[in-house]
Amino acid sequence: MQLELYPFELKFRHTFTISRKSKDVQPLLVAKLSQDGLSGLGETADNAYYNMTVPRLMEAINTHRDVIEAYTLDTPEAFWETLFPLFKDNMFALCALDLAAHDLYAKRLGKKLYEVWGLDISRNPLTDYTIGIDTVENMVSKLQEFPWPIYKIKLGTPDDIAIIQELRKHTTAIFRVDANCAWGVEETLRNAAAFKALGVEFIEQPMPAADWEGMKQVYEQSALPLIADESCIVETDVAQCHGHFHGINIKLTKCGGITPARRMIAEAKRLGMQVMTGSMNESTVGTSAVAHLLPYLDYVDMDGPLLLAGDTADGVKIADGRIIYADRPGTGAVLRPL
Repeated sequence: MQLELYPFELKFRHTFTISRKSKDVQPLLVAKLSQDGLSGLGETADNAYYNMTVPRLMEAINTHRDVIEAYTLDTPEAFWETLFPLFKDNMFALCALDLAAHDLYAKRLGKKLYEVWGLDISRNPLTDYTIGIDTVENMVSKLQEFPWPIYKIKLGTPDDIAIIQELRKHTTAIFRVDANCAWGVEETLRNAAAFKALGVEFIEQPMPAADWEGMKQVYEQSALPLIADESCIVETDVAQCHGHFHGINIKLTKCGGITPARRMIAEAKRLGMQVMTGSMNESTVGTSAVAHLLPYLDYVDMDGPLLLAGDTADGVKIADGRIIYADRPGTGAVLRPL
């Protein structure tokens, strides 16, 4: 196979703020794998919380370029298993390669990726749209600027209940709340009780990822379902989340791609947990890959292209929360002219 890497820096439409940081630009890395006249695209994201930068990601992939380019793709799963020992300390880099391999594999079969898996897309969940932390006036303005059926509201301020109360005055849409590890036990229980009456569907990662004892307590007492994010990174985390969260949010970038994500979905379902996939603010390359997992999911947060002012590719489209697949084989993503 031939490997090509394309780094990008895309501006956000608005400054993107969560409980621990703000940013105006999202660095991204797109990987392209080519074989027998066909090519596949994959993507991964820069993320300071996990100490992942685009230069570090490129270095990790280039270190093993010889192995990658000497490989002849059979199945994406076999490719992932070959690369995992080399990338076990960098799932972000492995994700880009795994997504590209799935895209390439489906193109070889002349099918969309969900067709390769025999999935029915007629009941796909809608994606939410994220409202980052800001002044309550600006959060209302963003909500009104972008009418949507489901909003994910980033919280982690001293005024979280007041924010949801004010936003609720301006829409009847479903709310989901993401605290990004900002709360403690009492605050989580208090907020959950208040939010249930305000049309909040669930709370994502209310407490620090390592506080398993606290999460056990809120899991048993919370008025709302709790979804793991920072507490669920790779496959081995799924079982630990059971009995501490009602569901998991799988990020392809964090877990190493589609190959482990499908196993995580199966394990969570076996344990009776709800399953969501989330965004690391990927562009349309990564988002197009996530779209093919939709029939497996209860919830999805794949609004990266909606939050960014630019894009890397054409692929899936999103209209009023609904995902529209590109009429192309593979994931449907095609790089825009560089």
